[in-house]
Amino acid sequence: MTNIRQAVGAYGERCAVRHLVDAGLIVVERNWRCTAGEIDIIARHADTIVFCEVKTRRGGRYGAPEEAVTAAKARRIRRLAAGWLAANPGHGRRPVRFDLICVTVGRSGAAQVRHLTAAF
Repeated sequence: MTNIRQAVGAYGERCAVRHLVDAGLIVVERNWRCTAGEIDIIARHADTIVFCEVKTRRGGRYGAPEEAVTAAKARRIRRLAAGWLAANPGHGRRPVRFDLICVTVGRSGAAQVRHLTAAF
């Protein structure tokens, strides 16, 4: 991954966190990693644990951000969430939700953030 792509992705995640906090969610963890992969953001909304995938694009050339989350990617995130819940047993009895945060960054101006709740 190039430095520019990494910077755009990191910016998108910061925008997503800001959006979630402004919406009243509490960020529990960012960029949780295990050998099987990474979950971008884990948050709490009331009594629900929310696993968030963030997709950032610098325009429409490669499609909308949500198009990047395939059925296989959603299955992988669900497996990762099960791993996180196993590693954090205090959260295991709470309901869970899988959200998608779509961030589109233009050449100038603020990023556009769309929050798709219960996306997969």
